[in-house]
Amino acid sequence: MPRSPRACRLRDLLLTALGTGAFVLDLGADVWAAGQYAVQGRLLWAALQLAALVLSSAALQLFSWIWYRGDPADLHPGLPPGRGLALLHLLHLGYLHRCVQALKVGFALWKQEEPAEFDLDYANFISMDISMLRLFETFLEATPQLILVLHITLCTGRVEYYQWIGIGTAFICIAWALLDYHRALRSCLPTKHALGYFSSTVYFLWNLLLLCPRIVALALFTTVFPRYIAIHFLLLWVVLLLWVWLQNTDFMPGATSEWLYRGTVAVILYFSWFNVSEGRTRSRSIIHFCFLAMDSALLGGTWLAHNIPLPSPSLLPWLLPGAALCFLLGLGLRGAYYQWLHPSRQAEALDEGDGTQGFALQDWPLNRRMAKLALSFFPRAAPAKNKEVNGVL
Repeated sequence: MPRSPRACRLRDLLLTALGTGAFVLDLGADVWAAGQYAVQGRLLWAALQLAALVLSSAALQLFSWIWYRGDPADLHPGLPPGRGLALLHLLHLGYLHRCVQALKVGFALWKQEEPAEFDLDYANFISMDISMLRLFETFLEATPQLILVLHITLCTGRVEYYQWIGIGTAFICIAWALLDYHRALRSCLPTKHALGYFSSTVYFLWNLLLLCPRIVALALFTTVFPRYIAIHFLLLWVVLLLWVWLQNTDFMPGATSEWLYRGTVAVILYFSWFNVSEGRTRSRSIIHFCFLAMDSALLGGTWLAHNIPLPSPSLLPWLLPGAALCFLLGLGLRGAYYQWLHPSRQAEALDEGDGTQGFALQDWPLNRRMAKLALSFFPRAAPAKNKEVNGVL
């Protein structure tokens, strides 16, 4: 929630309300879809739908609970103490509580003509945590469920109009979650320039174009070897978990909870690029993109080898060429973004440097969790070394 006039604060409040409503509607839609599969006798599909929902919600509640416990006790007014906080998350209401709290804070700010700086920063603090939890929920729940829906449509050979809408919306929401997370990272470093509308659009598009081939390849593979996709995921997840561990992440308050974060990041890396360590990311991102491209090509080739000749009246013959074209376009847009549209490039063109000068820790509440990741994404913005540990700086 940037420091903006009252009209902009109203816009932020409405977006927060829409996001909260979308979360509740998505929860109801997941339960409804699982019920429909069960009624049709597709118990495995229903179980997979609910498993993604339950596991994702459990991970979100753990993250939320650990973060609340790591924050100063007086930072969040009205938060249930001790066992009440644990019960709130045990009932899977922790994330929704954060959304409601963001609505309350946003409404209070909108009513004020000139909100205090501390209140604006506290609203920003809350929105950053919600943004990251939304990203986790997207890759732990929405993405596996999207693959399940694609698997069902490919197996049945029939796609209803509402399924087309649902599939398209799911792709858009995944790319949007990445964009929202990236914007949140930039907003938690005072020295970083915000993304403009055009830069945001290109960032959204290249993430969407790179996500589509990966998800399509996984969905195609499930139609040929539905049981082996779990083995494929577990093997790659272990490799990616090792990759994250070797980068010595330091995001969570404790060593045990850090493994929860590493495991979640490994799931994200199974689908998309996600940086977790300091330093230049170009070489690591190239390795990751090459790895995903080769793996996706292998999955798509396996599906093609078991389905030749392809039925001509359908769209199946166009899936693999379309996915390859999407991947190449995504790489091209990504290169164009970092070459010309990235805010640091625009700042250099204005002779403003990379926004690295004058970074200092402020007295207002700074979300250290997000700031730590932001410094990994933007290493040249790193401040002087300090002895603060997990929590709030």
